[in-house]
Amino acid sequence: MIKRKVAALLILLFALLSQNSCKVSYTFTGASIPPEAKTFSVELFQNLASIVNPTLANYITEELKNRFLTQTSLSPVQDFGDFAFSGQIVTYNIAPTAIQGNEIAAQNRLTISVKVKFVNAIDPKQSFDKTFTQYAVFDSNQNFAQVEQSLVQEIVEKLVDDIFNAAASNW
Repeated sequence: MIKRKVAALLILLFALLSQNSCKVSYTFTGASIPPEAKTFSVELFQNLASIVNPTLANYITEELKNRFLTQTSLSPVQDFGDFAFSGQIVTYNIAPTAIQGNEIAAQNRLTISVKVKFVNAIDPKQSFDKTFTQYAVFDSNQNFAQVEQSLVQEIVEKLVDDIFNAAASNW
């Protein structure tokens, strides 16, 4: 009888303490966003790479917006969201990766690097300014112009994953 009372008291105490503790919202995507955060903003990424893909800046910007729209409850705003992103494309580079015996590349690698500034207005300690890099490999026999769009899509998906996880998942 005493054990049941003690157990009931402990459960009640735990319930009361958990009501006053710090809260973090979790989603099925792995995002942990403070409940005070209501909005996000993404400025158009500038393309500062030496080789410029004319659609890349808009594409990365829109994909990052879409990720936050579909995988969080945050609402988009034009400027100064609780989660605010800005950035630059700093690398768009094609380089050989697998050199054959006859010094001809068997494969090439498209690399894209994006420098991202993330400002978390709710918890400034979570803010960051860092560069994310991803790449995709393609056969050197392929015409780059024909595979460029699919490579860019693959790389941007990885970049957006990395940025989202760094900002919203506390990993």
